[in-house]
Amino acid sequence: MEATGTDEVDKLKTKFVSAWNNMKYNENKLLPARSGCTIEDHVIAGNVEEFRKDFISRIWLTYREEFPQIEGSALTTDCGWGCTLRTGQMLLAQGLILHFLGRAWTWPDALNIENSDSESWTSNTVKKFTASFEASLSGERELKTPTMCLKETIGRYSDDHEMKNEIYHRKIISWFGDSPLALFGLHQLIEYGKKSGKKAGDWYGPAVVAHILRKAVEEARHPDLQGITIYVAQDCTVYSSDVIDKQCASLASDNTDDKAVIILVPVRLGGERTNADYLDFVKGILSLEYCVGIIGGKPKQSYYFAGFQDDSLIYMDPHYCQSFVDVSIKDFPLETFHCPSPKKMSFRKMDPSCTVGFYCRNVQDFKRASEEITKMLKISSKEKYPLFTFVNGHSRDYDFTSTTTNEEDLFSEDEKERLKRFSTEEFVLL
Repeated sequence: MEATGTDEVDKLKTKFVSAWNNMKYNENKLLPARSGCTIEDHVIAGNVEEFRKDFISRIWLTYREEFPQIEGSALTTDCGWGCTLRTGQMLLAQGLILHFLGRAWTWPDALNIENSDSESWTSNTVKKFTASFEASLSGERELKTPTMCLKETIGRYSDDHEMKNEIYHRKIISWFGDSPLALFGLHQLIEYGKKSGKKAGDWYGPAVVAHILRKAVEEARHPDLQGITIYVAQDCTVYSSDVIDKQCASLASDNTDDKAVIILVPVRLGGERTNADYLDFVKGILSLEYCVGIIGGKPKQSYYFAGFQDDSLIYMDPHYCQSFVDVSIKDFPLETFHCPSPKKMSFRKMDPSCTVGFYCRNVQDFKRASEEITKMLKISSKEKYPLFTFVNGHSRDYDFTSTTTNEEDLFSEDEKERLKRFSTEEFVLL
């Protein structure tokens, strides 16, 4: 019996090593698209360190285990079913980073994570899985993942501005903590998902997650979040007046500032498979300064797409089961919320269902963005009609009926029907 267990462990180790070798690539050639600068520009300039710092600074949200039990279930982990919720969290987190810290911000510790080379980091993941497997064979409790240590950080912040940025950095991550009180944590998102017939353990599609994120932001009562809202496109159409109305709505009558908005556009890039003609569209979207990424993936796996290189997409992968981190404690560890290395995959492997995200700081920014995005859509579209459009006016002007919602019914009847339709059309995610 012991020999059989040892053989299985060896086979598991071999599979993990093989999988890692299959997805290894040269990070020096990979750079996420940024405003006004192509990937080739970065490669020529040799700004590999700049790329690494920028990528690692993005907030990485993965499967977690041993977090507080999700209400109405016995689940204390989202492993195997929560990946689209995690990629949705990553897109929202990037929008909040732009909102509070700006596009130029990078995490001071980004290059200080020990074992930040991807192979060493992956070996830690392999160790965790194999240790878990060995423990299950011997009946022992699963071992904890060794914590990656950061170098000494005392005295790092040279001025009050950097200190303020770090406070917001931690605050944003805490909003995504895996506890019932976290505003955008898994527990809260699942609660909003229940309004559309979803429950913990179900699979979520990119469009459903877009609506869940919208409700989560709308219901957030934190003072810092009153200056931002989310708009979800209806049937691949962004109604400009509806967006501006949301930006100009304010809880305080004396507040005349317009809000920032994150625009989420659920689209489908083909039938059963992604149409290769949409490659230019995806690359064009990811090149825009307003883009905060794409909630997508490949069949049975959801990824957060953040950039591209040639005909491949650069992404952050939520499919790593990490231990629960209590974000309510002071100076909670940050390193497991930042991905030490990117991955890439061929565009051809992308599942056609996805949700595109854009961030606009105010109404004027939204107007500029709608013009630039429309131009890009026309250029990249090989068909007569683009994948989505911006139109003037309200949705009600185009015979769309709107139902007023109340606090007991967070989703209107129209929204519920739309979410049910999305749930049946989209791919199953593991």
